[in-house]
Amino acid sequence: MAKNRESRPGAGRDSGSGDSGDNNRDEKRKGKRDSKKSDRARTEKESEWQERVVQIRRVTKVVKGGKKLSFRAIVVVGNEKGQVGVGVGKAADVINAVKKGVADARKHAIDVPLTKSNSIPHPTNGIGGGAKVMIRPASPGTGVIAGGAVRTVLELAGVKNILAKQLGSSSPLNNARAAINALATLRTFGEVARARGITLEQLFN
Repeated sequence: MAKNRESRPGAGRDSGSGDSGDNNRDEKRKGKRDSKKSDRARTEKESEWQERVVQIRRVTKVVKGGKKLSFRAIVVVGNEKGQVGVGVGKAADVINAVKKGVADARKHAIDVPLTKSNSIPHPTNGIGGGAKVMIRPASPGTGVIAGGAVRTVLELAGVKNILAKQLGSSSPLNNARAAINALATLRTFGEVARARGITLEQLFN
């Protein structure tokens, strides 16, 4: 009888099937836990970012049947920790235009090196279309002395003490892009020293 029991097909499979089922269940639970953690981390990261609409305009495009109306939104996003971006979104309604602008701004976000006094390491200039922006570092307590779209970009980048001046065009989009262009060219003293192959002490002497 013992021999017949051992030789019965599937007798050995039943003993392991329970273990494998438990393992699969554990793996599924673990996968759900990991996905929840990643979702929580993603929402926390997203909550750090702030969005500001600089301008919303109704634009028309002449097509065969007449004029097609749509909206253009200029949006600046930043986490006030050295990351900022400018984006443009166009859609048939304002909400979708802003959403597209936010997505575009995050895609083109840049890193800005900040000093201990929440300023920039050195003076810089930027160009965006017909607009020119001049940015200079300032001592603690100065505040953000800038106007228009440039002020929005600097505040969302996390800059607290700075002097800025818009030159040329008064277009918000061109000025915002000029500010991003100026901030993108900033380099820390450590980066310059490494590029020259010298130490920081030699750089200042």
